Amino acid sequence: MSFVQKIKDWFSPPQPLSQEMLHYQTPPDAEQQYRLHLRVEPDGHGLLVVNAATVLHLNQTATEYAHLLLQGADEEEAVRTMTQRYRVGASQVQADYRHLRDQITTLATSVDLCPVTYLDMERVEPFSAATSAPYRVDLALTYRLDESGTLDPEARRRVDREYSAQEWQQVLERLWNVGVPHVTFTGGEPTQRKDLVDLVRHAENLGLVSGLLTDGRRLSDWDYLERLLLAGLDHLQITLASHIPELHDRLVGRPGAWEETMAGLRNARIGDIYVVAHVVVGPENAPSIAETVAYLAEQGVPALALSSPLRGAPEETRAGLEAALERAQEAAHTHGLTLVWDLAAPYSQVNPVELETELSSEQIIRQYLYIEPDGDVLPAQGYNAVLGNILRDPWKAIWENPGRRS
Repeated sequence: MSFVQKIKDWFSPPQPLSQEMLHYQTPPDAEQQYRLHLRVEPDGHGLLVVNAATVLHLNQTATEYAHLLLQGADEEEAVRTMTQRYRVGASQVQADYRHLRDQITTLATSVDLCPVTYLDMERVEPFSAATSAPYRVDLALTYRLDESGTLDPEARRRVDREYSAQEWQQVLERLWNVGVPHVTFTGGEPTQRKDLVDLVRHAENLGLVSGLLTDGRRLSDWDYLERLLLAGLDHLQITLASHIPELHDRLVGRPGAWEETMAGLRNARIGDIYVVAHVVVGPENAPSIAETVAYLAEQGVPALALSSPLRGAPEETRAGLEAALERAQEAAHTHGLTLVWDLAAPYSQVNPVELETELSSEQIIRQYLYIEPDGDVLPAQGYNAVLGNILRDPWKAIWENPGRRS
C-alpha cells in the first residue's frame, strides 16, 4: 500500500457493516429472560428490537457496538475492535460500550420503562424512519373460520387457495432473510391449520418472534396449547367478539363456543406466555363495555386491545362507539390493564392501531405488512392494494411499491 493510500485510509470513515440480521436470546437458566433482534441496514445504521416491543434506531457506531454485544464479544474484544476502526481512545470506547450495554440490559429487563424518560435516549417519531423491511408481518394462514370451512365474511373472495406448509416455511425464511424480526399468525382462524405448530417451530428455529391471533377455542385443549408453547410461541391475542354480528354465530350461536373461548383464555393465563384480550366494540356491546373490561381484569388478563368498526359508520353511530371506546380505556386504567394499540386483528375486525389518537393508520402501516393465504402482500389488513406476491416478486419491488404509502 502506498503512503498516499495509507493517508487516505486514515482519514476516510470506516465502511459500514454488511446488511445483516442478528438474534440473541438469554439462556434458559438466566434469571431474567429477554430477546434482542438487530437489523443492520444497508447504510450501516441499525434497528434494535427489544423483546419484540421496543424499537431503537441506532447510528452507525452504536450499531457496531450492538453487533459486538449480540455476537457475545467481551469488553476487551469490543474495545480492541472499535479503537482500530474509529481510532479513538480505549477509555472512550470502553465507556461508550458499557453505557450502551447497560441501557439495553435495563430496557430489556424492566417492565414498562420509558427509554426517553429513564435512559435519556433520543426519541424518534414512531414509524417515521425509513427502513429496509417492516417491524412485523402478519400472516393470514387461512380465511376459514371453523371445521366446516366457513369463510370469514370480510375475506377477499379472489383468494381461492392457501399456501401449503412448505410454502409458508419459505415465506418465513424469506422474511427472516430480508430482516423481519416478528410475525403473527392470523386469519380467519389460524388454528384451523393442522400445521400451525410446525410453522411456529420453524419461525422459532429461524429466530423470529411469533404471535398468534385466535378466538381461543382450540386453546381450551391444554395439550394443544402446550405444543404451541413448546414450539416457541411468544405471545397470544384472543379475540372476544361475541356481540359482533358477523361473528355471532361463530361464538354464541354454536353450543359451547363461548365456554371454549373462555376456557382457552384461562389456559393461556396459566401458560408461560404474554396474553392480550382483543375486544371489538360495537353497538351491541357498547353499553356494557366497562363491565366487560372489569370481567377480563378479574380473569387475570394483563393487557387489552380495543377496536371498533368506526370507518364508514354513520356519524351518530361513530360518536356512540367513540364514547364507548373512551369508557373502555378508562376502565382499563382503573383496573390496571395495559392498553395495546399496535397488534394486528383478524381480517373481519378493524385494526386496533386505527384508534391511536396521535398517529394515523397510514403512518403506522409504513412499518407493517399483511400476507394473504395465497401469498399476496397488502400494506395492512383490510387494505385494497396488492403490492406483489411474497414468493414470486422481488422484495424491493414489494417494499418500495408506491401502493404501500397511498
